[in-house]
Amino acid sequence: MKKVMLKTTLSLAAAMASTQIFASGFAINEQSISGMGTGFAGRSSVADDASTIFGNPAGMSRLKREQVTGGVAMLDAHTDISDASSSPKSGSNDGDMVPFIAVPMGYYVKPIDDQWAVGVGIYAPFGLVTDYENGFAGRYFGTNSEVKVVTIQPTVSYAFNDKVSIGFGPTINRIEGTLESDISLHPRFADGNVKIKGDDTALGYNIGILVQATDSTRVGLTYHSKVKYTLEGDTKVNYGFLTNLRQNPNQKYDASLDVTTPESVDFSVTHQLDDQWTLYAGSTWTRWSRLKEISVENSGVPAGLQPAFGTITEEQNWHDTWAHAIGASYQIDKQWVLRTGFSVDQSPTNNENRSPRIPTGDRKIFSLGAGWSPTDDLTIDVAYSYLVEEDVKVNNDNDRQTYNAKYENSANGFGVGATYRF
Repeated sequence: MKKVMLKTTLSLAAAMASTQIFASGFAINEQSISGMGTGFAGRSSVADDASTIFGNPAGMSRLKREQVTGGVAMLDAHTDISDASSSPKSGSNDGDMVPFIAVPMGYYVKPIDDQWAVGVGIYAPFGLVTDYENGFAGRYFGTNSEVKVVTIQPTVSYAFNDKVSIGFGPTINRIEGTLESDISLHPRFADGNVKIKGDDTALGYNIGILVQATDSTRVGLTYHSKVKYTLEGDTKVNYGFLTNLRQNPNQKYDASLDVTTPESVDFSVTHQLDDQWTLYAGSTWTRWSRLKEISVENSGVPAGLQPAFGTITEEQNWHDTWAHAIGASYQIDKQWVLRTGFSVDQSPTNNENRSPRIPTGDRKIFSLGAGWSPTDDLTIDVAYSYLVEEDVKVNNDNDRQTYNAKYENSANGFGVGATYRF
């Protein structure tokens, strides 16, 4: 009985993982449109606009004018499901469970003097959404998931001299999530439904150092801290078999879930070849191995249903990941700059524990971008990314259901943003 609910009450963290395919696990890469154009190569060493608040807060020291940077990244993901088998043998496998979505961002930086600068950023570091069709063959292992994480980061930077600067920003992080799945506790009765909702606010921080190693080369190092959440909410259960017995099929239990988003370290290099060409490179390590298992605690569950709906543990066994990126920009003239980049990104999931909520594998991303500055005060950035993942297999089973399939994922990303300098 317990395993029936293990797969249907996967944690909100696991729900996030299936939605985001532009970064490993359930992280979101899209915090900068100018950075998106180079595949986020040089993320912690570029410091071209106010989005450096996320990329490397030390980079604010390079911005000599007060400025605002904002934008939105739009993601259009596609999934083909093939070689699917399930028991009971019923349901569809349409794929394309990630709807077209938009990820906004905004930053403000104000230099105080030649050494100090302050700023604030609002961005989304984790989470998106999945929504399988009604009657999905793997519905007992996940149907609908929606998670939103919004971060506000007040930030300060200090330049020791014209070579070395540091930056620090505490992060205030708000997480909200909804997770749904079908359940079938007896083959003779109708399917039921489980819906979990929860939210929390927690603190973290972002710290970085930026070094102008030579006249043409900058190096940057940024550390994003882990954030510990305790989501409080409720679990609503519609027992299909009680409906047939003409009893109240709807029950609601208080739910609690502990989730820790992982720390990451980004090291980047920016090298200006000449007045036109600039090269970028970077690597990011993320400590996904923190996610060994997830437990959902439901209180108020009757004793007879405790084995299925009390404490539910789902093993994840994720591993640490590396992402690597290279990129380049070409300054055509004072108004126009072109960008391109290529990145590879590991997935933290494994073949044994991968589910329809986390059907991702290692990925490759090709990016293009451009910046247009019609005046010295305004820059408009656009970007496009194409992602393709390795094919992965999902193999799920519990006491009553199985679901096996091959997933082929790809995505297109579009970004538009602007920086205005006062």
